[in-house]
Amino acid sequence: MNTPSSPPGAERTDGSSVRIGALVPLTRPGWVEAGRHLLAGLELAVREVNDAGGIVGRPLELVVRDTAADPRRAVAAVDELARLGVAALAGEYHSVVARAAAARADALGLPFLCSSAVLDALTEQPTEWVGRLAPAQSHGWQIYADFLLGASHSRIAVAAEPSVYWASGARILRDYLAPRGGTVIELDMRVLSPAAVCDELVDHRATALLLLVGHPEPAVSIVKSVRRDRRLAGLMMGAPAGQPEFAEWATLLGDDSAAIPFLRYLPERLSPLGARVERALSERLAEAPSFVAFEGYDAVTVLADVLRSHGTDRARTAASWSRVAVEGTRGQIQFSRTPGISVWQWAWAPVQVVDRDPAEPDRFRILHTG
Repeated sequence: MNTPSSPPGAERTDGSSVRIGALVPLTRPGWVEAGRHLLAGLELAVREVNDAGGIVGRPLELVVRDTAADPRRAVAAVDELARLGVAALAGEYHSVVARAAAARADALGLPFLCSSAVLDALTEQPTEWVGRLAPAQSHGWQIYADFLLGASHSRIAVAAEPSVYWASGARILRDYLAPRGGTVIELDMRVLSPAAVCDELVDHRATALLLLVGHPEPAVSIVKSVRRDRRLAGLMMGAPAGQPEFAEWATLLGDDSAAIPFLRYLPERLSPLGARVERALSERLAEAPSFVAFEGYDAVTVLADVLRSHGTDRARTAASWSRVAVEGTRGQIQFSRTPGISVWQWAWAPVQVVDRDPAEPDRFRILHTG
């Protein structure tokens, strides 16, 4: 049977379904397009689990809560979902929000499989309650730094807003590039306008600018400003956090959206499972699915396997991360304890550096693989 996502206030109370709580940014200031893709993946996997007989005959039900990129709202949602009796949590795109949700899930003893957030320190202390599918930021961003060096960029400016996530990214880049002859110049977007960014880039003789800023603003305004400045015709712009992945980027920037490399967590060629899911997600979204949609699908696939094998007891679920061996859309998923990572980690999902093709901005080019 197919079980739709439950709107607030409409949860089943008869105990017949197995419920998973879904944390998703669906309203601003959350990255709504990422949330829509994440939810599409979660919902598709739930539908397929139920078409295949559910969880030992019981339907799987998704109880969705909008985090709106607000850590406090996410914590409140975790509390509510725990009271509603969900077997586990899945989802969340924004790293700072996922960190707050993970801390609360750990405190409550509620298993949380984080689909998309990458911040290395997802929890302050090692925890048995949290697993993660997305590569840690240090892993992915070091691959991005290798790409920069391979493209002969050693004077790299970062336009950064204040955030634990952006600060962590800048630190990873600096620590990795400095011993290899690279320089990272930080531009504080609290005090600089997009036009002033251009002047700083010229003054510092930067050959690359990385956008460690929010989407759509100020990222879109910075791109437009740099593209219009003739002094910066040879400058490469990059967005390791993945802003150009979504269709809104191309809609807002047109031809300016192209040739801005970003990180994407997909293999060079999808497996038969991945290709089938890609077709189903394309139908559901009415556009090509992003890697975030695959992360959502894989999160439910893993949890469904755990719930079938070990039951719905939360402690047994948390104790089972090390025994997971599931075919996901992007490869075999297994979790391990990875040095420097406080949660159970899939090490690693495939990592690519890609951009939109200047000749055809709706098409992606793979520039580098990790």
